[in-house]
Amino acid sequence: MMDIQNLMNLLNLSDKTAVVTGGAGVLCSAICRMLGSGGVRIAVLDKLDEAAYTLSAEICADGGEAIAITCDVLNRDSIEAAAQEILASFGQVDILINGAGGNKSEATTNTERTFFELPPDAMGMVVNLNLLGTMLPSQVFGKIMAQQDHGVILNISSMNALRPLTRIPAYSAAKAGVTNFTQWLAVHMAQEYSPRIRVNAIAPGFFLTEQNRFLLIDNEACSLTTRGRAIIDHTPQARFGTADDLLGIVLFLLSPASSFITGIVIPVDGGFSAYSGV
Repeated sequence: MMDIQNLMNLLNLSDKTAVVTGGAGVLCSAICRMLGSGGVRIAVLDKLDEAAYTLSAEICADGGEAIAITCDVLNRDSIEAAAQEILASFGQVDILINGAGGNKSEATTNTERTFFELPPDAMGMVVNLNLLGTMLPSQVFGKIMAQQDHGVILNISSMNALRPLTRIPAYSAAKAGVTNFTQWLAVHMAQEYSPRIRVNAIAPGFFLTEQNRFLLIDNEACSLTTRGRAIIDHTPQARFGTADDLLGIVLFLLSPASSFITGIVIPVDGGFSAYSGV
């Protein structure tokens, strides 16, 4: 039987290197800070270079080790260049968190814009950012993991992948694709390259971010929108999630404590997916 100290040691990720796409975002920046405080070397990849550099500086100021790299997850050359810079700085890649993603208001239906009028370029942008923006970094950094015979990839799916929501067809479809890709890649990497390469995902419920705030909060009225109130009413814990709510499950899925877990998607939703509404 494993003793408690050995069990706690399984959560230790010190001396690992983690690449986080969309690393300067609301949720991923909290993950970066958490990992950095635990001795993980962090590569913050983001198109918003100023935010990424600010975050990496904060991690370093707190005693961690981090670099910021401007990277477009839809550009293979940009990802390849980032990978070379990370290998030159840290020598290895143990963890990839595919955090880049988001929605676009133009790909969202409303009283003025029906589904039949959603522009293809807006829908394509949402699908590409969330799905292709997960697949391309997985190709580049997954190849590195295959060569070194170990690694962990963590994708960010969504509650929308499990229970599609009204008004956001492109985002829901894209996240469903991320869920399916997570399962596919887990099998592929384990069978074709190494069982020591694991791929999992989390499916956050409703967290306030810059991408969805306009759908959930009426700033003028300083209150929840009708949609925001419906979500809270169908979330047994009766609140939106915070970035801190993700940290425990992320640490678990990245660590050796979950060494026999691959190909799963874990909801982090305050009970939303368990509630029928009755």
